Amino acid sequence: MQGIGSDRPCDSGINRAISPGGRQPLAVDGETPILRGVLTTQQIAACSAARGVWLRCALGVLLTAVIASAQLALAPRQLERVFDFVDLDDPLLLTHAGDGSGRIFIVERPGRIRLIDAADQFEKIFLDHRRSVNSSPGEGGLLGLAFHPDFASNGRVFVSYTRSDFFSRVSEMAMSDDPDLLDASTERVILEVAQPAGNHNGGMIAFGPDGMLYIGLGDGGASNDRFLNGQDPTTLLATILRIDVDHFDEGLAYSIPADNPFVGNADDWREEIWAWGLRNPWRFSFDRITGDLWAGDVGQGSFEEIDLIVRGGNYGWNIQEGFACFRGSGCERDDLLLPVAAYGRSHGVSVTGGYVYRGHRLGDLVGAYIYGDFGSGNIWALRHNGTAVTDSVLLAGSPSHISSFGEDEAGELYVVGYDGWIYRFLPLDGEQPVPTAIEEQKALEPRGFQLRQSYPNPFNPTTTIDYSMAKGSPAEIVIYDILGQRVRTLASGWHGAGSHQVQWHGDDDLGRRAAPGVYLYRLVTQAGVSTRRMVLLK
Repeated sequence: MQGIGSDRPCDSGINRAISPGGRQPLAVDGETPILRGVLTTQQIAACSAARGVWLRCALGVLLTAVIASAQLALAPRQLERVFDFVDLDDPLLLTHAGDGSGRIFIVERPGRIRLIDAADQFEKIFLDHRRSVNSSPGEGGLLGLAFHPDFASNGRVFVSYTRSDFFSRVSEMAMSDDPDLLDASTERVILEVAQPAGNHNGGMIAFGPDGMLYIGLGDGGASNDRFLNGQDPTTLLATILRIDVDHFDEGLAYSIPADNPFVGNADDWREEIWAWGLRNPWRFSFDRITGDLWAGDVGQGSFEEIDLIVRGGNYGWNIQEGFACFRGSGCERDDLLLPVAAYGRSHGVSVTGGYVYRGHRLGDLVGAYIYGDFGSGNIWALRHNGTAVTDSVLLAGSPSHISSFGEDEAGELYVVGYDGWIYRFLPLDGEQPVPTAIEEQKALEPRGFQLRQSYPNPFNPTTTIDYSMAKGSPAEIVIYDILGQRVRTLASGWHGAGSHQVQWHGDDDLGRRAAPGVYLYRLVTQAGVSTRRMVLLK
């Protein structure tokens, strides 16, 4: 992150409250807008070799095509302040626990995490770790928070911060007896990486749809890749890592997934690396529908960029910055991946990666990737159909430095202002919300039963299916493949009135692992039949 203390201070001459409007959010200074229209052959090759990532790419194209007719042109909109009953201290991240509670968690740079119950308008301290966190120099502090995919049952929470001797640390903590309080005394260190300077610490952590923990780390700081980490895969710096925190390799507090791109290499390249050649991937996120990994990579002095991260991808720092060669007019870039989008200094100074909007309030934004700039306060939206950017717009202007974006459990999007304010987007006049799964069922299904969307979706290895019966009757839940072949019967027999739940672990009736792909699950009752679809990832 730039602007909190870095080699490139924010340009004080930039208007931080630019009014929304126009359709050139990605223009390079003095040039026409730059949008990455088509994936490079290297991206396609990397995706093809990804053992499951290509499937997500292909499914992303398919899903986008299915809903394309419902997508409207992007249009500017306004922001409104929310959670004004909370006094925040340098907030850097907003997230949720995925446990059905609807609670929101906000990370503060000095070392605290606030828990917010928006419905009841109250807040509590979820974690106070200020004694261990070093936030005084550069860009250090409590930088990341991620809840285990099975948090509701195991209470495992992961944090990312810089410690007093300026190492980047990722740790696991457990919940206390108080369901609203994390127990700092249970801290177990997962990973530590020495930082040679006080900036470019990355700090984002997030679980992917594959259940692995992804960790962002910058190039070690200073400026111009002084420590030459950008193109050095023998270091963990300048990367996004992917590790398994549910298993352990000898000598490690985690295990390295067997399908990581550099596993078994003979060149001492770090096997934890998922993607590399990144200057400072301050914020990244997964599309909760397609599983695509989007990252905002902070530039040096000319360009900021948005990347679609793929397995083994080299994003070119310090050879390229945005679409340009970094150290002159020519450079060798055959093995480098280009960004989806980039912008120059007339539009901002430090990109803040965001999210693909998958909420319900803002129907016109569904499927659009939302991101912003810390310095200028500009917020943009773009649509990407898997191969091309099809639309983009300057969506809004924030009156605050944008330190992060955040999602709540329903997929609604928030803008985190470093000055302590949190915002959300206002619907446009006449904009229709997207029906929720429950609302869709009420409209489409006969009365007497209800089948909800499985979660998580896409998934690996396990997804949960909730359904309910108004009256007791025989019923069954069956999994089918996309060709209509029966794969697994999850439940069959008499069902009493009320709510029911089953889980599918991605296996068939003989216990064999099902192939990755699209599957249908069907509830059959005396009152009728309902079918939904889900995606099993590799």
